[in-house]
Amino acid sequence: MSPDFKNIIYESADGVAKITINRPPLNILNTETILEIISAFKNVQSDKNISLVVIAGAGDRAFSAGVDIRDHLPDKIDATLESFHKMFHMLADLNKPTIAVVNGLALGGGCELALASDIIIASEKAQFGQPEISVGAIPTVATVLLPKLIGRKKALELIFTGDIIGVQEAKEIGLVNKVVPADKLAEATEDIVKKLKEKSPIVLKLVRKAVYHGLDKEFKKALDGVTDIYLNELMKTEDAVEGLKAFLEKRKPQWKNK
Repeated sequence: MSPDFKNIIYESADGVAKITINRPPLNILNTETILEIISAFKNVQSDKNISLVVIAGAGDRAFSAGVDIRDHLPDKIDATLESFHKMFHMLADLNKPTIAVVNGLALGGGCELALASDIIIASEKAQFGQPEISVGAIPTVATVLLPKLIGRKKALELIFTGDIIGVQEAKEIGLVNKVVPADKLAEATEDIVKKLKEKSPIVLKLVRKAVYHGLDKEFKKALDGVTDIYLNELMKTEDAVEGLKAFLEKRKPQWKNK
């Protein structure tokens, strides 16, 4: 564990950074924890050797059950939202694939952190929900993300009711990529990590950039932007040319991350 972190565990090996929210049993996100996650994201962004990020929660009861209710009170909410939203801005700007590994509860801000990740792998006992309405609050990130992920009507149903849904329903509506037994969660995570590590890190970065570029734009403008990324960034990398040549020469590409 890094000596700078009290509430998270930050590990880095073989091109993969793992950030574990370490406040069991429920891994509640207080302001100090959020600031540590931001610091970890800065480490990820600046470390050119890291190509993937895995986010998890310690223990087997929760990924995270959300932001500390005390930090929602009027005397703290301004600072809470500032740091909370900064965490999501940084996550979006990482330009490195992010995988949330959910075992148990992902509620409130914890659910939002999972939703904002690129891929969610969950155990069969995972549960998801935005119960903020029950305490008179608004799930700020979910109000933006959920309609894009699952459509307006289902998003409003979940936000209006605060209902907590099981992992199978979460998968059916498109929130979760893969569901496995709890004892297979580490193996399933390693499988997807292995698949992504076989790809060029710089191409993964540009693919992610292209997808995020188009999320909030009208189709023609989004496509024009992706075309610019393709021609003026991707095709100027050595890995793009190497991938094409390797295919034509019927060999495995040798990625240089350049």
